[in-house]
Amino acid sequence: MATTPLSKLAYKTLQQGKAIAGLAHKELSTKLMEWVAPEAVPSIKSVTPDLMKDLRSAMSQLEERDWEEAQQGVYPETQLFDAPWLEWAGRYPQVWLDLPSTWKRQIERNVRDLPKKTDASLYPDYYLQNFHHQTDGYLSDHSAELYDLQVEILFNGTADAMRRRVLSPLKRGLNHFSECSPGSIRVLDIATGTGRTLQQIRAALPHAELIGNDLSEAYLRQANRWLNGGVNPLVQLIRANGESLPLADETVQGSTCVFLLHELPGKARQNVINEAWRVLEPGGIFVLADSVQLADSPQFSIAMENFRRVFHEPYYRDYIGDDIEARLQSAGFEAITAETHFMTRVWSARKPAVQTI
Repeated sequence: MATTPLSKLAYKTLQQGKAIAGLAHKELSTKLMEWVAPEAVPSIKSVTPDLMKDLRSAMSQLEERDWEEAQQGVYPETQLFDAPWLEWAGRYPQVWLDLPSTWKRQIERNVRDLPKKTDASLYPDYYLQNFHHQTDGYLSDHSAELYDLQVEILFNGTADAMRRRVLSPLKRGLNHFSECSPGSIRVLDIATGTGRTLQQIRAALPHAELIGNDLSEAYLRQANRWLNGGVNPLVQLIRANGESLPLADETVQGSTCVFLLHELPGKARQNVINEAWRVLEPGGIFVLADSVQLADSPQFSIAMENFRRVFHEPYYRDYIGDDIEARLQSAGFEAITAETHFMTRVWSARKPAVQTI
């Protein structure tokens, strides 16, 4: 897509439309819940005018950064418009049809409402619950088919823009391997889910060998449909726990992890970071993106508290007070940097290169 003034206008219009749609959905679904299932309405803190102003400003800055990095060539401009709109439109009615079962779980405080055929021995205990009150947790095709659309609604159309913030530090970090051929670079996305981050990485690094792991076979099936259904190079997808990756030591040059750590207890968080360090080649780059925290975004503390109250996020309160930089240092990473983009914090860390004597 050639860059023109109309291109930026189209992007801004698209983002504004998604924001309006997300806000309208949440407003209407909340009103319906208050009428049909008032017992399910969570107790939340009032959002102040100052907080709304800060949120709008942060969202605007995110979108401006998203546009600028496309113009700088970090990723193609087409990425700004890349979404399965027709599929999402077809699945949107299912989001509404799913609400009664969600409200029922909220009323009953039932957070273990999982498919009956689930083999619990295949998963860590912390995984076997309905995060976000999601039907079937992460363990069904139904859940996987609705997930991306639900996240876009949750973040008012900014989920992909926040995910793309890992691309610039990832590409900068991979400059360490500039003498290697592009096709020899291997990048792992830990807990890839439906593969949205891998799709964005492929656009930014079209020749790299890409790998994604996830615990959910259903989500990997959805990722396979998104990623491996066309003429692009195949992406390797592995059902595996990010705490124990089935990869040899020092076999990838880059690794990403997006929106995972806030759904893990502290020990599992550290295990995932340790595994990212283990599989990286010396000099490799690890880019981690997750929710903002109280230390870097105290102005959003009410939004963080409301997120925890509205959605079933049992480890979120612990996460927002956790010291992720200390965890990265504990694993052995160096040159740690961090930036905040709207509701996402992005850390970049390097595995030390082999020291020559």
